[in-house]
Amino acid sequence: MLNKLMRIAFRYGLIGGVIAFVLVVIMFYLGGHPLIVSPYLDFRILLFGIFVFFALKEFRDYDQDGVLYFAQAMLGGFIVIFTLTVLTSMLIWVFGTIEHDFVLQYIEQVTAYVKGFSQEDIDRLGKELYERNLAALPATNITILAFTYFIHGLVLGFFVNIVLSVIVRRQPKTA
Repeated sequence: MLNKLMRIAFRYGLIGGVIAFVLVVIMFYLGGHPLIVSPYLDFRILLFGIFVFFALKEFRDYDQDGVLYFAQAMLGGFIVIFTLTVLTSMLIWVFGTIEHDFVLQYIEQVTAYVKGFSQEDIDRLGKELYERNLAALPATNITILAFTYFIHGLVLGFFVNIVLSVIVRRQPKTA
């Protein structure tokens, strides 16, 4: 049964990864950079939720006779999220290698955002940290962006996975 869970989760992760990449490209060409999004508004939360939910539900309802343990749910959800995030990050890396404006626009938009900080915000961060981060921005490359996207995806997905694993799990009924 574990093999079946892995296949289902992997399939949902692949589909979700392609959809996530398409959304990144669409957002990029619409003008806003897709990697400069508030964590609360990140579209991956919704994608993770949809694909983890349906992968776990399919496994629970069709392969487990309605039973799904928390550990199975966490494993299946992790496979979906990991697959989705790895695939999307790799496709972003390929896209950023081909489309040089992807990195350039990121650097420009983040630089403009950081330069817009008030003196109060700079004091709170620390002037040295602020200047160091601002100076490091021009050295940003597609590998750094893809890796950052991957790490952020795993962190976001971890919390989505816990919530959905609790919601979708179902213990066997005792007599």
